Parts: sequence; C-alpha cells; structure tokens
Amino acid sequence: MALFSLAISAGCSKPSEGDATAGKTEDKAAKGADAKPADAKPGDKKKITIGFSMDTLKEERWQRDRDLFKAKAESLGATVLVQSANSDDALQNSQAENLLTQGVDVLVVVPHNAKTTATIVESAHKQNVPVIAYDRLILDSDVDLYVSFDNVRVGELQAEYLVKKHPTGSYVLIGGSPTDNNAKLFREGQMNILKPLVDKGDIKVVADQWAKDWQPVEGLKITENALTKNNNNVTAVVASNDGLAGAAVQALGEQKLAGKVGVSGQDAELAACQRIAAGTQGMTVYKPIKLLADKAAELAIKLAKKEPVGEKTQTVNNGKKDVASVLIAPIAVDKDNLASTVIADGFHKVEDVYKDVPKEQWPAAK
Repeated sequence: MALFSLAISAGCSKPSEGDATAGKTEDKAAKGADAKPADAKPGDKKKITIGFSMDTLKEERWQRDRDLFKAKAESLGATVLVQSANSDDALQNSQAENLLTQGVDVLVVVPHNAKTTATIVESAHKQNVPVIAYDRLILDSDVDLYVSFDNVRVGELQAEYLVKKHPTGSYVLIGGSPTDNNAKLFREGQMNILKPLVDKGDIKVVADQWAKDWQPVEGLKITENALTKNNNNVTAVVASNDGLAGAAVQALGEQKLAGKVGVSGQDAELAACQRIAAGTQGMTVYKPIKLLADKAAELAIKLAKKEPVGEKTQTVNNGKKDVASVLIAPIAVDKDNLASTVIADGFHKVEDVYKDVPKEQWPAAK
C-alpha cells in the first residue's frame, strides 16, 4: 500500500458557512489571466485553473477539505473554482459542465452519486480535461486518478475497536449513503472483522440499514427502531460516520444508554471528539484531511500540466478499469489518543474538545 510519511501540520482554516457555494463559483478569476505564479517556469503558458466539484459543504469535514485544497493549490500558483451541489446529482453534473465551460485545466470531483458522475468524466475527456476522483471513487468511468484514504481499512478500524470492547452481543449497523461507493467500502471493512464472529454466533446483527445521503435523521430512526424491536438490548452501534454516530448517541441517550453501548464513527468531527472525551462515543476514524487535500492539489496541477504523477500508486477497480490510486492510511482515535492525534495535529483545540469535561480531566499539556 502506498502511504505517505508527510508531516501533518496544524493550521486548518476556520470552516466557512455551510453550503454558501452551492450553485455559485468561488474565486472567479478571469480565464487565461496574464499573471503567472511566482514560481512559474518559462514554458508555462498560463496560470493553472482547477475546478473542484463537491457533493456538499454541509458537514464540517467538507468545509475543511475545500479550505485546505484551495490553500495548497493557491500556494502552488493555481486558481481554484469551487462548486457545491447540495447532494443533488443533476446539479453536480450541470455545475461540472459549467466549470468546463469556464476553461478549467483539470477537474477534481467529490461525487455525490458514484455512478452518475461518470458522465462528468466523459464530458471532461471530450475537452481533454483530466479528472481526479477526490475521496470517493467514480464508478464505471475512465477517471484518470483516485486520491483517497484506505476506506476498507476505515471500516475495519471501526469494527476492530467495537469487537475488542464488546466481543459478544447484539450489533446495529448503520451504513452511509447507498449512492456513495465509500459507504460500501466501509461496510466491506466492517464485515471483514464482524463476519467471522457472526458466523460463530458471538455477535448477532439485529439491524443493518443504510442512511440516505448520510442524513443523521436517518441514523436516529434506525437506532430508535432497533432499540424498540430489541427491547433496548443493543451492545454496539457500528455507525459509519460521526453524523450518524451523533444520531445514534442521541437515541441511546433517550433510553439512558449513552456511554453503555459502544458507538463507532468517522471524520473526527469536533462534536464526535467531544462525545469521545465525555464517554458517549467510543471512537472515530481520523483521516488527516490536510494530507489528502495537499496531495490532491499537487497531483491536480501535475495532471493539468500533463506531467507524470510521480507517485507510487496502487489500483482500485471501478467497474470499467483499474484506476491508478493514491491511498492514505486512516487512524483510529479514542479517549486514549485524542491528545496525541487530532489535538497534537492542530485539527482541534484541547479547550474545544474537552470544554464539557472538568479541567482536571484534560490531558496534560505537551
């Protein structure tokens, strides 16, 4: 597996407002601007323009991706045009066409629907514009590069944590959006760990459902229904991200079970880290977004310049081809390593994570 030994640096910019970019384009620099980046080479004809087509900006996580990707690309002399589709397939496709019309040199796509965004790749290639699938794979397409985390490993980390704490009992599985290929990869990883124990009879899966568009309200319903049907006899909830984990914790709290039932998550959102510090969520999976955003920005510029990627890649099959892929290792985070991971990296501040915890229980300053 290709992993990176890049240092994870602090300095995540403050997330800006929700979906303010939906239907709009940020940083509308004039096409073909005469100004060259400070490090421009004599052979450069114009400033590189990157189109960043995003599924949504509703979650804190995606706001960070946008801000970090833009900051890195701009530091390398490129312009970034961002559009967000509010989880609307048709809107994302039309926004991508709009970016192509504006003359972008490369398109970076966070797909809402892994299948329908194949048309974006096709349209881009008709204009000789390369496409990078960012974080989520675009299926059944000739996409040029996939830059993400090892998403099967994410699911394995979630299940490994819960199984270690709760080796037997009744499990609830809350998957993400069925249109998101990553959600299926997370489930694959989860089942790599859970299936042998299910087959042995140690673990019983009492509910297994997917949450449309990763909506927390869906996770709330799934957890509430599972608790009702099983007379509150639930041992662990394998929630595939932190939004769903928060909904599960809410449902558990209503039955005075928060902190007694194991709950997994993903994305290391601030609210999730606060729940971990408070003991109501067991773990989250931290995906150092700065590594992903920086690497994707660097590779986008290389593709735009028709330069070799210059990275050790592996391949992931998307149904049409084996896609060259750069995958970064995720990190399991629980109460024991909050301080040495998300806080040490500057992803969150100690005073924010532990704001609801007595100060004498805060981790010692390093």
